[in-house]
Amino acid sequence: MDAHRGARPLPAYSHKVDLRLAEYMEDGERLSDLGAARLREHVEEALRLAEDKGVEDLMAFATSAVREAVNGEEVLDRLNAATEVNIQVLSGRDEATLTFLAVRRWFGWSSGRLLVLDIGGGSLEIASGIDEQPDAAVSLPLGAGRLTRDCFTADPPPAEEVRALRRHVRTEIARTVGDVARYGRADHAVATSKTFRQLARIAGAAPSSEGSSVRRVLRHTDLVEWADRLVRMDVRARAGLPGVSEGRAPQLVAGAIVADAAMDLFGVGELEVCPWALREGVILRRLDAMPER
Repeated sequence: MDAHRGARPLPAYSHKVDLRLAEYMEDGERLSDLGAARLREHVEEALRLAEDKGVEDLMAFATSAVREAVNGEEVLDRLNAATEVNIQVLSGRDEATLTFLAVRRWFGWSSGRLLVLDIGGGSLEIASGIDEQPDAAVSLPLGAGRLTRDCFTADPPPAEEVRALRRHVRTEIARTVGDVARYGRADHAVATSKTFRQLARIAGAAPSSEGSSVRRVLRHTDLVEWADRLVRMDVRARAGLPGVSEGRAPQLVAGAIVADAAMDLFGVGELEVCPWALREGVILRRLDAMPER
């Protein structure tokens, strides 16, 4: 990013690798040797690119998969020793809070009270508030990658596994609704993350090629229809849908189930998709702490 305090951060270069570390957990709690090796390869590649692009200030952070792995600290210690990069592990509340900050800065004060939903690979973040700091910020272990790994045994998933997952997801989210909703009903409900973007795209939202300023929404009525269709598709059919990447197609069913439950339980008829999310929130918080030029 080319950025300074008080200015909108401008992306100068972007490089992404879809690691999906949640799929490399052994016994549901330990990051496998293969997952750790893939993580190291990615970090080393990112460092080479950062050097090539003349990066002056590097920020490295990890989220739910590393945070919740019983050997996550050990993996990071080895990685930090090998690469001399200090990778900060964000808490679930940090993820929700920083994503909320990014959404607030994108939409501004005129959006009133925000409700922000973010489905990642390992967790679901929910935040609500009227200011830049949310009144409520919650992280639940309902990531699309995690649920796909733990709850489905076949593709397409059997009907009984789909029903069991729906019950589990709704129970987990329902426990948080009161804590979030007690501050007041949202004026503007927003979604971030690739899962929501892909769901909005297959439901008719504009493609990414039209730019980040185009308004994109996901309506609950459309989502309910697509969630029912997705559970009957195999991964190849889902990967053929507009905007769905091959790497994300396996976990789209679980993502749709989580999105449906969250919209239903929070009484949200429509979500607007925000192009900024956790990454931008981390950058914005760093810029806020920098001295003015």
